[in-house]
Amino acid sequence: MSPRLMRNSFIYLLITVAVLAIFFTLFSDSLGGSQEIPVSEVLSRSLRGEVERIEVRGDRLSVFTTAGNSFTSRKEQGASMIEMLGAAGVNTGASGVLVDVKGTGGLGSLFGILINFLPLIFFGAILLFMMRQAQGSSNQTFSFGKSRARMFVGNSPAVSFSDVAGVEEAKEELQEVVQFLKEPERFVSLGAKIPRGVLLIGPPGTGKTLLARAVAGEAGVPFLSISGSEFVEMFVGVGASRVRDLFEQAKRNAPCIVFVDEIDAVGRHRGAGLGGGHDEREQTLNQILVEMDGFDVNTNIIVVAATNRPDILDPALLRPGRFDRRVVLDNPDVRGREQILRVHSKGKPLAEDIDMERVAKQTMGFSGADLANLVNESAILAARRSKVTITNDEFAESIDRVIAGPARKSRVVNEREKEITAYHEAGHALVGYMLPKADMPFKVTIVARGMSGGHTRYLPDEDRNLWTKGQFQDMMAAAMGGRVAEELIFEDVTTGASNDLEQATNIARTMVTRYGMSSKLGPRTFGKREELVFLGREISEQRDYSDKIAEDIDAEVFNLVETAYQTATNVITTHKSKLADLAGYLLANETAEADDLKEILEPGEPSAPPIAEAAPA
Repeated sequence: MSPRLMRNSFIYLLITVAVLAIFFTLFSDSLGGSQEIPVSEVLSRSLRGEVERIEVRGDRLSVFTTAGNSFTSRKEQGASMIEMLGAAGVNTGASGVLVDVKGTGGLGSLFGILINFLPLIFFGAILLFMMRQAQGSSNQTFSFGKSRARMFVGNSPAVSFSDVAGVEEAKEELQEVVQFLKEPERFVSLGAKIPRGVLLIGPPGTGKTLLARAVAGEAGVPFLSISGSEFVEMFVGVGASRVRDLFEQAKRNAPCIVFVDEIDAVGRHRGAGLGGGHDEREQTLNQILVEMDGFDVNTNIIVVAATNRPDILDPALLRPGRFDRRVVLDNPDVRGREQILRVHSKGKPLAEDIDMERVAKQTMGFSGADLANLVNESAILAARRSKVTITNDEFAESIDRVIAGPARKSRVVNEREKEITAYHEAGHALVGYMLPKADMPFKVTIVARGMSGGHTRYLPDEDRNLWTKGQFQDMMAAAMGGRVAEELIFEDVTTGASNDLEQATNIARTMVTRYGMSSKLGPRTFGKREELVFLGREISEQRDYSDKIAEDIDAEVFNLVETAYQTATNVITTHKSKLADLAGYLLANETAEADDLKEILEPGEPSAPPIAEAAPA
């Protein structure tokens, strides 16, 4: 329990006791079942011989009669009951009324004290509560400029390099940082300077934060973690004050690692934002630059920062002497994905026939976070299905869930739409299967997921970093396969191909404007992407070509898309019977796997037709 919560609980307890004391004072007599009588009547009854015994507790009297009744009464403060009875002519002792004087301690005394001091207790508790609230606000005010970094300290590494897979080059680069922290004198004796900062660059989910924690775990040093957004506040100077406090805290715990996540929140290019050169964000950045440049030679502090937008960082932040090392983390290749899957599968009961290499090949483009989510989804599905091990079915379903979302089994689809969807997805699969440079279709389903009524998933033979013109052309033709199948079978088109048309058009325009794959316009690029740094995203494209060239670009894009459409038409017309076979299989089973596709589309098929010539604009 936190100290603040304990203090508040104590105050609430005092208020509760005060309320109970009031309740006891007001209702104790009525709840006790006895009746209060004047002290004069007590003396009269004692004189008549009706009173057997009187108990005295301070100024309160408990009167017990010979008939077995009891009464309560009060006497004057300081008056003696024995003297009062004697003055009234009543005998006391064994021959008369027995007077028993009780002590004033115990529970009754406690309630008596509470009753006497009840107003003071009540108002004191309220005053104390208000002072605590005011003091809490004051503490927040005075600690406003303090660093909010979270410190992780431990002798045994919670995260080590063995927990990070798929980024072997990055781990090798950071292994030197670990050696700097463990044995700084080894490098200082040779005149080597310890690096000031390490910048981790990569898309979201590639493991930048995990890798930074692994460095701290391997080195066995304190790890101060803070986000770039925690520096900047609406008050001027707060961010710079927090930066100073952060580095003071780091120097007290040296050697240590300071990890700044999403440093682009404060490290953006100066002079490009709103508010001129004196806004709070730029002052915070200036203080970071000063602190990183002011380290002593023997100060073992390394700043590790992470960002997925290195292009908008200020050049002064990236110069040598500040962030000396830049470690790039990209989405893992097939071998890295297999290693990541094995790391996240440790401790989970897997079926014996699980092939992680096969799963890794199906997850091209997945980041480390996606793969971790994939394994977790598989475990959740296995538990939901009351299984004791995770099987291939759970992994296959989880891949579909990560890519397209959970299956919408409750969606009502009429037979007409279901048939159109089956032929649409069969058209994608057929064209992709028959064209030599297209990716091989791996799974076709008409089960609705997310916003789509079905989808076709392709499995590339290998991970690619370079794409050819022929691969783009076959990819566009496969995207057009669904639209062509609808038109040839139903002699009409639907809105289901809208995303396919957008994908094909984007590929064609990128081929012309960025990759120089147009025979007419030649090997050059068209247009410059214009970014506004303070918004942090691309919002427009600057034209560096004439209107005549713009018409030629549109004509080339039309040519490429129309050629892909004609190629898909030729393929589907030639293999129309296989299209019907695959669509019928989908209508009966909803999903066709790789083996099913090979059995339906492979035997007895003629060779794929040649790619159609470019259509006129």
